[in-house]
Amino acid sequence: MPGYIIANYTIHDKETYQKYPPAVGPTIQQYGGRVLVADYEAKTVEGSPQQVIVVVEFESVEVAQRWYDSSEYRSIKHLRTESTEGWAVIANEFVMPED
Repeated sequence: MPGYIIANYTIHDKETYQKYPPAVGPTIQQYGGRVLVADYEAKTVEGSPQQVIVVVEFESVEVAQRWYDSSEYRSIKHLRTESTEGWAVIANEFVMPED
């Protein structure tokens, strides 16, 4: 069952953050991930979301966790965490309960 990394954050240091997207892409691909959403101007229809919304699909939550914990990602994660404020989660795909 697919697993997803979902992140929502605001960029406060654009110079540092600019280094993150080109560095993170190859690490996602290395773990078989696929970026489904990466929007810097999503239309807010409810609540108070941050500036950037990202959804990355992996084969499973286990693979998503392996990517997140990998040395490849750990070596660049600071480019995002030091230049943004927000959150990230790992979530399972939704499966409709059977009646």
